[in-house]
Amino acid sequence: MTSGLWELVLQGVWVTVQLLFFSSLLATAVSFVVGIARSHRLWIVRFLAGFYTEVFRGTSALVMIFWVFFVLPPAFGWQLVPMWAGTLALGLTYGAYGSEIVRGSLAAVDPAQKEGGIALSFTPWQRMKLILLPQAVPEMIPPFSNLLIELLKGTALVSIMGMGDLAFSANLVRLALQESAEIYTYVLLIYFVIAFLLTRVMRGLEKKLKAGVGKAPKKKTAAVRVPEGSGVS
Repeated sequence: MTSGLWELVLQGVWVTVQLLFFSSLLATAVSFVVGIARSHRLWIVRFLAGFYTEVFRGTSALVMIFWVFFVLPPAFGWQLVPMWAGTLALGLTYGAYGSEIVRGSLAAVDPAQKEGGIALSFTPWQRMKLILLPQAVPEMIPPFSNLLIELLKGTALVSIMGMGDLAFSANLVRLALQESAEIYTYVLLIYFVIAFLLTRVMRGLEKKLKAGVGKAPKKKTAAVRVPEGSGVS
């Protein structure tokens, strides 16, 4: 490929990375808000959170992108740029999957931990912040890592909006070269490298969060000095 075509591909990589970053931030925020709401004491909050999860988890991300970019603008009289339309559609869709990870991890915490917080007169927010989340978050990292990789692959869907991501740029190069094998082999390798780097980062984060969890604090023992001539050997 020529340098100009490589520049086009690299621009697509940069757009994909930006979209992945913004949509993952939105998906993470949605995951925690909705996941915690699924365990709320008020039934209406649990119902609304569950309704959101079922709707966005049960619909196609591709169709959601169509709705956000093509259907909603005429209805409300505004138009989102492709970057923010893709971020909104992907973030809300994958956030629904992430909310189940959060809910399941919180439910897996030993009930005795929650009961201990109640015995200490902690408020529900204090129990969540000081007891439940510190134990549940490390267990969320492996499934969140898988979800992040799925989100990376889902970014290719935004090419239907004409957004210059990696998939869209690869298609332009294919049309210019009239050759599919070369460019799509490069694209597969680029997606693999990005996914591999994300996996390593998430594993490092998991090790850091799990460091010290479940370990008893080390007790300091004072050294006893035996006087000379005491007869103790």
